[in-house]
Amino acid sequence: MTLLTFLFFTALVGFLTWLLTRRDDHGTSTGYFLAGRTLTGGYIAGSLLLTNLSTEQLIGLNGAAFTDGIAVMAWEVIAGASLVVMALYFLPKYLRSGIATIPEFLEKRFDGSTRTITSIIFILAYAIILLPIILYTGATGLMGILDLKALTGIESHTTLLWVTVWFIGIVGSIYAIFGGLRTVAVSDTLNGFGLLVGGVLITWFGLQAVDDGGTLTALRTLHASHPEKFNSLGSSESSVPWHTLFTGVLLLNLFYWTTNQQIIQRTFGASNLAEGQRGVLIAGVFKLLAPIILVIPGIVAYHLYSAEGIKPDHAYGTLVSRVLPPWLTGFFAAVVVGAILSSFNSALNSTATLFSLGVYQHLIKQDAVDERKVIANGKLVGTLVALLAMTAAPLLDGQESIFGYLQKMNALYFIPIFSVVLAGFLFPRAGAVAANVSLIAGCVILILGYFVPPFTTWAEKVNGFHFIGLVFAALMVYQFAMSRLAPLPEPWQHHHSGEVDLTPWKWAKPVGFGLIAIVAILYLAFADFSVLSR
Repeated sequence: MTLLTFLFFTALVGFLTWLLTRRDDHGTSTGYFLAGRTLTGGYIAGSLLLTNLSTEQLIGLNGAAFTDGIAVMAWEVIAGASLVVMALYFLPKYLRSGIATIPEFLEKRFDGSTRTITSIIFILAYAIILLPIILYTGATGLMGILDLKALTGIESHTTLLWVTVWFIGIVGSIYAIFGGLRTVAVSDTLNGFGLLVGGVLITWFGLQAVDDGGTLTALRTLHASHPEKFNSLGSSESSVPWHTLFTGVLLLNLFYWTTNQQIIQRTFGASNLAEGQRGVLIAGVFKLLAPIILVIPGIVAYHLYSAEGIKPDHAYGTLVSRVLPPWLTGFFAAVVVGAILSSFNSALNSTATLFSLGVYQHLIKQDAVDERKVIANGKLVGTLVALLAMTAAPLLDGQESIFGYLQKMNALYFIPIFSVVLAGFLFPRAGAVAANVSLIAGCVILILGYFVPPFTTWAEKVNGFHFIGLVFAALMVYQFAMSRLAPLPEPWQHHHSGEVDLTPWKWAKPVGFGLIAIVAILYLAFADFSVLSR
């Protein structure tokens, strides 16, 4: 029954996606990479959510909650505020430029060398860091939920991991390489509904296992048993100390939701600014609800199974396998696969976009006018990157905390790129030399601080997240200084490309400011200020 429901739901999503996108334009760059600029708010919101809500969150963030409690909700709740910044500040500027990629914007703002450096950084980061982590966490989660060892008869953990990784990678590659952005967005939305339903069911069944007197009674039981798990302000020993909310944690969230090509590419495909803002802010509303499925289950697992000595990153899989009725296990496994595929195919589609428009058309074949050749080369590179990721993913087996590893590695490219994009908007006379130096120097400094003694000793003393904040501040100060010492002859003018209607959504500001107010209320409601003195 479990295997049948899994196969049925997975096939159903594939069929519906094909049905809804079979007549789409996949033969032009705009059609393939930007969904023909036809995405409406619902598709944008669904795609944003499921691209983010993958197994690195389901497994990794619940694992962090298993250890640190609701303090780790920072990654989700601050995301809601970051999406407000995206909707009200960054998105209008991006759509004004009519761009398909962040490197393309940086070329318009600075020059071609800035675009090239950024494209290469993104491609390497996705191929070496992001895609392997998505495949690895997806495979380990699926192996636990479906008990693939028993289903397949493969006793070797390593062999089963390789088989599962390649299965997920091949299916995800088909969506991303042959379908284009709209196929990704539609499949994301369909799977997103299933993920939200399944995630809420896991939380509900988990709370029932804590206390069958009802949801509120179970939450009171959890709070009474583990009050330290219900403090929104993390202590200095927490993975998210309260003071890092204003430095590295905030910066990583802002980059992720305002500048990360993998995430925001679907917003570039918005039919107009109003639809784009509506989609981004709807996603922001759901991010405030995300702790229900990304934090509470981790605390429930701690209450039920911590005495068994399970590892934090195994907490979610253990909870699912023990509390979910067998007839729902296949459905939820299919949803998890959908979440994995969403993140994988979105990153892969972005990689193909970055190569086609930022490397092939810009460096290798500058006179390329045949869009089918441009797309074909993007698909080829996407295939090669997928093969690399599928080969590298099983090698991650043995990491202590995959979520912590992901955040650490993300900072290597998040911070330099975000500093250059933000400086491009804030400092109209900043030039390409300062931007290029910041991109390269930022990556080098972070690598030194993470991996090369004695720099690592100093970085650890100031806290990793504060180290990230200091690097960002230094890059911003440098670019500001250069805008004064070696300014552009004329301030940069941000011209409207005319490709997208920039009339804003009339409810954008009220909804945005309301979301920020709710973030503040959530923190205050669960705050134990005694940690501030520790």
